[in-house]
Amino acid sequence: MLLEFYGTECSHCIRMKPLVERLEKEKGVQVEKFEIWHNEENAKRMNEYDTGLCGGVPFFFNTETKAYICGEADYEELERWAN
Repeated sequence: MLLEFYGTECSHCIRMKPLVERLEKEKGVQVEKFEIWHNEENAKRMNEYDTGLCGGVPFFFNTETKAYICGEADYEELERWAN
């Protein structure tokens, strides 16, 4: 499972949105997205995965490989994370 934790007003998260959409379209994967700045339940969920790894958003986590990305990334890094 591919997870993205983000904040609605986060400029880094906003810049990642088209790359995530491209990844989903081109690679046929689904990234589950969780807004954490305005949703306490989602923030708690992020803390289950972010155990001292990042501490902020965007935070991407691959539950299968345990690979993660902190902050912004280019498309190639995002693609490697998803595989």
